[in-house]
Formats: sequence, structure tokens, C-alpha cells
Amino acid sequence: MCNHDRMNKQHVQLSEEDQKYLETLTSTGELSVKVYRRALALLELGRGKTYTAVAETLNVTLPTLSGWAARYAEEGIAALYDRPRSGRPVEIDGVQRAKVTALACSEAPEGYERWSLRMLADKSVELGYCDHLSHTAVRHILKKTF
Repeated sequence: MCNHDRMNKQHVQLSEEDQKYLETLTSTGELSVKVYRRALALLELGRGKTYTAVAETLNVTLPTLSGWAARYAEEGIAALYDRPRSGRPVEIDGVQRAKVTALACSEAPEGYERWSLRMLADKSVELGYCDHLSHTAVRHILKKTF
């Protein structure tokens, strides 16, 4: 039997408590789409629907669906929610981004035809918009703006 056929016959075993929790959660209408889809997928798999049927209904791939089920088996209800992401947190907020963008739109310093990314980064720090800002961060800010 190939792996694909096996995927169609497996089901998720929900505890009675988890099933009630998921049913309540999906009926509130106050969930993010991600959490709602994951909860609905687990409920449907718990009711005996096939992976293929649930994947088609929710418009997700079989690997995505089996990943959700595997995470549920390991973590329980916590599998509904994203894990914390690694990496450095965002250090510049929307107001600071707006100030950098406004600076980029202002007249260039005397003796220059236009702002360079490094000049914008240095001037932003000098003006107190943020504690530190790299020229590459300025490029990302302006790329998202223009």
C-alpha cells in the first residue's frame, strides 16, 4: 500500500475535552483564520473524515494537514497556535518608519543631490527617531513604502 492511501485512512484521536473546546472555539467567530482552519481540520479529522477530504475542504495540502495532526499529537491544543519565531524582534515601529520616509522625501542636505541610505540612517539616529538604524533597514523601510 502506498503512503498516499494510508494518509486517507488515518484519523486524529481527540479527547472529549479537546473536542468540546474545539467546537466552542470554532463557533465563537473571534479567531484568526489560521487558528480557525487548524481547529476545524482537527475536528473534521477527529470525526473520521479522511485527510484528502479535509485537505480539499480547507484548501490545504496533505503535508500541511498531516503536519497539523502531528503537532496536535505532540502538543495537544497548543498546536492550534504559531510557535514563537526565532530571530531578532522588530525594533522600529510604524511612527518611526513614517519619520524615516518623510526624511527621505525631504530636501537632501546641502551639497548633495539626494539622500543616500547611509545618510538617512545616520540622520534618523541624529534626530532621535531611533537608537540605531542601518542603511539596509532604511532600504527595507523605503522599499515597503514606495
